[in-house]
Amino acid sequence: MRLRSTRIPEDTVHHPVFARFYARMSVVAETKAGLGAVRSELLAGLSGRVIEIGAGNGLNFAHYPPAVSEVVAIEPERSLRKLAVRSALRAGIPVDVVPGAAEALPVKSEAFDGAVASLVLCTVRNVERSLAELVRVLRPGGELRFFEHVRADDRAMAATQRALDRTVWPLVTGGCHTSRDTLAAIERAGFVVETYRRVRMPEWGVRLPTSACVLGVARRPALRD
Repeated sequence: MRLRSTRIPEDTVHHPVFARFYARMSVVAETKAGLGAVRSELLAGLSGRVIEIGAGNGLNFAHYPPAVSEVVAIEPERSLRKLAVRSALRAGIPVDVVPGAAEALPVKSEAFDGAVASLVLCTVRNVERSLAELVRVLRPGGELRFFEHVRADDRAMAATQRALDRTVWPLVTGGCHTSRDTLAAIERAGFVVETYRRVRMPEWGVRLPTSACVLGVARRPALRD
């Protein structure tokens, strides 16, 4: 596959300290917080060529079903990208880990049957542009699978999220914003949300600013004659 040129440098995103923390924390969360089961649900039924943005250390790779012929995994952070390459070597399907930013995906238009955004739209610098890129690279009728932190339903936690997002939280968590209304942003981008459910992560214990999540499927509308 020939990559589309982009003006965004490979290492526009560079959070080495957070990357090391995330790499450890995310592996623990696979079982203790139930993230592994969520990843399996997120990716079940996908087929064909898939693009994943913000692949991190590649924990999704082991959950892709055999019907997926290829995954192009975009990861802008160098340390996480190296870990994703190792995960790709252990995956049961072909995975190509590529540097790049969600706002300017280095791939051709309408080249993919599916797209995956997993705990990444909270960190991108421009949500609207990132979603517009996903619309561009998906074929008409292609699926977007999403699992994302979102704004909490209750006022107290939502206010806490907004306060954190304006101050220290993005600085210490690799740019994460906990109060984004990602579901509404997906719809504004032109996707049709087919199904979704609210998820609390972890399901038990103390609620965190990142506990409110949404898991679902959206689709780029098919072209009409």
